[in-house]
Amino acid sequence: MFSDSSLLGRATHGLAKWMAIAGGIVLLAMVAVVVVSVIGRTFIWAGLKPILGDYELISVGMGFAVFAFLPWAHLMRGHALVSLVTDAFSGRVNAWILVVTDLMMFLAAAFIAWRLYAGMIDKFNYRETTILLGLPLGWAFLAGLIGAVVLVLVSIFVLGRSVTDALAGKAPPKHVGSEH
Repeated sequence: MFSDSSLLGRATHGLAKWMAIAGGIVLLAMVAVVVVSVIGRTFIWAGLKPILGDYELISVGMGFAVFAFLPWAHLMRGHALVSLVTDAFSGRVNAWILVVTDLMMFLAAAFIAWRLYAGMIDKFNYRETTILLGLPLGWAFLAGLIGAVVLVLVSIFVLGRSVTDALAGKAPPKHVGSEH
């Protein structure tokens, strides 16, 4: 059920991949906003202007992009790995260490999603907006929340995959994530 080739595994991979692609598109859009805005600032003398609220747009976009990349990074075990001590352990021990770290990642993802949800509700309830564009800040929190919820779902799958592998005695690769 928790193998990468199962229907659940393929769906999880697809969801994480499309979130990362969406994050990449937003990141490219942010680059375009910065470039156009800098050109506008550079040529103010020629009648051009920077994009109004460029900092606000970048802040909202960055909140989404960061959370959009996290599910793929976690699924591919692309997070930083410190194996100074664990390299000396057996494969079975390392498999159970992955279970513990994946459980901690799930708990962190769930906590972040919960707090983003609470923040989003507050921003909508108090009708807070950005200064220049007047964008409701609740939408900015929602953008991050989408990625955080996907991270929770991916974390559940990764935890299930780790538990399944550990129970089967399947040792993780020596340096998980480095082979991708």
